[in-house]
Amino acid sequence: MDKSIDRRQFVRDGALLVAGAAAGSAVGAETKAEPDSRTILNYHPDMRYRRLGKTGLMLSEISIGGHWRNRGASFIGFATDEVPADVAKHRTAVVSAAIDAGMNYLDITTAGECLAYGAALKGRREKMIVGADDHRLCPRNPANRTVPAQIKNVDECLRRLKTDYLDIWRVQACQAGGHPDSEVAVWIEAYQKIHQAGKAKHFGISAHARPWIQHIVETFPEVEMVIFPCTAKTREKGLPPTKENIEEGNMPKEWSSDHSKSIFQSVREKNVGLVTIKPFIGGQLFPPLGPEGPAPGVGNKQENDLARLTLQCVLANEAITAIVPGMDTMYQVENAARASYKRVLGMTPRQQAWLAEVTDRQWNNLPEHYQWLRDWEVV
Repeated sequence: MDKSIDRRQFVRDGALLVAGAAAGSAVGAETKAEPDSRTILNYHPDMRYRRLGKTGLMLSEISIGGHWRNRGASFIGFATDEVPADVAKHRTAVVSAAIDAGMNYLDITTAGECLAYGAALKGRREKMIVGADDHRLCPRNPANRTVPAQIKNVDECLRRLKTDYLDIWRVQACQAGGHPDSEVAVWIEAYQKIHQAGKAKHFGISAHARPWIQHIVETFPEVEMVIFPCTAKTREKGLPPTKENIEEGNMPKEWSSDHSKSIFQSVREKNVGLVTIKPFIGGQLFPPLGPEGPAPGVGNKQENDLARLTLQCVLANEAITAIVPGMDTMYQVENAARASYKRVLGMTPRQQAWLAEVTDRQWNNLPEHYQWLRDWEVV
């Protein structure tokens, strides 16, 4: 019979254990030895891979976000939990292209995504590192902020994915953060039980609130990875401009005088893996999707170039492990992969100027529901 667990004691004891493991990982990381390609899932010689902090997992720096844009069925959920045949075919083609391109991480946040990617991974579950959570069962709803509720959250993800385990349970906090430490301790207690049952190997948290997620990184060593937004506008506090980040060099000197601690510094110091979302400003970087759905075939060259250069710009930050853009077609997968393949070549001045112009124009026209992204300009 399990003994009653005092949450404060659990967090304190767990902190000591994980801190020791993190210290060991950090010592090994200082050597910066090239990883053995034979140990990297779906290894492709042109793709770059980065270590996901204290998890030790090697992720492709371009990976798969669970969302997609299309006509018809939504990625939120499906009636009676049945995946429409066209959705299963659609996502299977995208996952196949991702595997061929050397991608190896899949980030999932809804019941519909669990179902769709469960179908896409049928017979090849071992080909993807999967991080998942269900936004309807996660702690964003106050009714779900208990250990049993979060165990159910993971169980439902597993059922819909038709798998026995998650590589990462990446629980979704409220987008604005704000959860007290006592609630985070509940999630950690739930993870301990889930982990002991063999249902999840690693633990992470996603949020859109910068101060809160930085507090989590600084406070809870049990958190192995975090997920938050980064765009081509995002720059790190206190660092001089870099040639790769097009925005830093364009900012007035007084804007760059903030030397307070950056969240990227916290991530590095705590050896926490970082997966970033919203590289395309929530899709606002591109023209609205028409009723015909995503462009067929290879798509629009200008949009492809814009997507690829944006990803290259974000990846200039070495604190980031991977970006997970949503991708609609196999051609978008191939284009995104080229952001990693060609990153060593850098950008021409003309490409930098064009990317800066388009990004600024779209940034200055953010709709109301994406104004919060402005909080992620200087972090």
